[in-house]
Amino acid sequence: MNSPRIIATLILLTAPFLTLHCGAIEHNRGTGEPYALSGNRLAFHNWYYIRPGQLDWQNSEGKSVYSSGAEKAGRFESKFHYYDYPHGIRIVAHPAEKTGPVIEREKPWEEMGIRVSSLLHEEGVYRMWGTSQSAKGVDYGCYFESTDGLHWIRPNLGIVDYAGDTDTNLLEFDKPVSIFKDPTAQPEERYKTVWHGDFEPEQFEEYKRDHPWSVMATETDPGRFHSIRAAVSPDGLRWETLPRPLSVEPSDTNVVCTYDSTLKKYVMYTRNYMIGPRAVGFPNPTERMHQFVFRRAIGRTESDSFYEFPLSQVIVEPGPEKLPTDTFYTSCKTTLPGAPDHHLMFPAIYHQSDDTTSIEIQASYDGKLWHRIPGSPILEPGPEGAWDGGCVFTTHNLAELPNGDFALPYTGYLYPHKYPRGAWGYDIGMAIWPKGRMIGLEAEDEGEFATMAIVLPGSKMGINALTKRAGQILVEVADYNGDPITGHTFEEADPIVGDQFGTTITWKGESDLGVEKGTPVILRFRMKMAEIFYLDFE
Repeated sequence: MNSPRIIATLILLTAPFLTLHCGAIEHNRGTGEPYALSGNRLAFHNWYYIRPGQLDWQNSEGKSVYSSGAEKAGRFESKFHYYDYPHGIRIVAHPAEKTGPVIEREKPWEEMGIRVSSLLHEEGVYRMWGTSQSAKGVDYGCYFESTDGLHWIRPNLGIVDYAGDTDTNLLEFDKPVSIFKDPTAQPEERYKTVWHGDFEPEQFEEYKRDHPWSVMATETDPGRFHSIRAAVSPDGLRWETLPRPLSVEPSDTNVVCTYDSTLKKYVMYTRNYMIGPRAVGFPNPTERMHQFVFRRAIGRTESDSFYEFPLSQVIVEPGPEKLPTDTFYTSCKTTLPGAPDHHLMFPAIYHQSDDTTSIEIQASYDGKLWHRIPGSPILEPGPEGAWDGGCVFTTHNLAELPNGDFALPYTGYLYPHKYPRGAWGYDIGMAIWPKGRMIGLEAEDEGEFATMAIVLPGSKMGINALTKRAGQILVEVADYNGDPITGHTFEEADPIVGDQFGTTITWKGESDLGVEKGTPVILRFRMKMAEIFYLDFE
């Protein structure tokens, strides 16, 4: 009996009764299997790539009578069956190991501190942008490079003269906040950055005639016009600020922008707010007690053009699972290295009850719908008096180091977030997940699952996994219809046992997947006391 074909029939039978409410459905294209991966890596950060399974009721002859009005079965005459039944598994995040400060304060423009704003990995070089602060409180844009992501140098850029010294890593531009490389841009605008800034009143009057704008942008600080600004660069070092804002709305924190190659759009993640409309007829209150009733949240907006965005909409806000004093401060939107379609956030949870922060992980399969990964927080401040003992804020992007570790930069502060800042200090650290073991699909005892059909991006498959001594993982490869591929069944699978990092999966010693690259397959897993972190295809 071919269970996948029965499943297809059952889906057709139940289709008239299905109502789709998920905003993540793309209504302008076909949905369902097979899925295409944007990279060569597959991880399980949510249930998106895992089949929910399909139940069936069968009569004494083994025939499906699923929801059959013609079958007059007694209370216990039909037998229950479940195909590709996922069970005994859970998704869990693991805390990071901290290292830092990774850059010692050595220059006069760094006396108060150094903070990180962006990290890119390009052609074997880790490039990091940030800002530093002198003893006089003057902010400077700065730039660092590394070959391993942990040991950093200050390249002599020769751009800014500091006290007669041109041997500096300083930028003329002091807003290198959210930098990304645009693969579609002309060379002179290859690098782009966005930040929260002000808009001149006379420019705003002209702007609002033919552009949408947020009333909150003008009311949050009377007399000030909040906006999201941008600059472009050919090399990430020499910047030209765009004359008009991308959006007129408040976004008082690190804004994250990127080009989404799947959507073929620019996507921006903003600071937004959980706040309701003011009753009609009442003026904007200016007393301090009224100005701090909002809860910080995360917004999102997308555009075909980098030069203008619709106003952002809230996508993540403090829910009932949070304390009433917890809000979302920064988003730290990024993606999994090697998997640009695996969207991640490392938002800073601002604990207003004690003015500290902690970092959690949220995951999404489309960048719009987000879920917190159990196991958070994954990063917290150090002990009182430590260089990062006051509060911590992570910054995009998550990077893979040469040894396979995952690293996420963060800025640690000596004091709590809103503590008087005249004598504060801050430095850059790295949150490290050895061997990239950040989020795992875990079976504490025995578990089993099957993936959605995916188009193979390679002909071999490696695994990053960990089992107990008494545990193991078995893998089966099935075709698009769910039938096991000869030579690649559970019975022929070589058990995966112990600490396996980048280990090629084999069946009786053979590593090929039994089908060519570009073929849709379903992968089935049987786990015992094991955890899978990701799969790599080559």
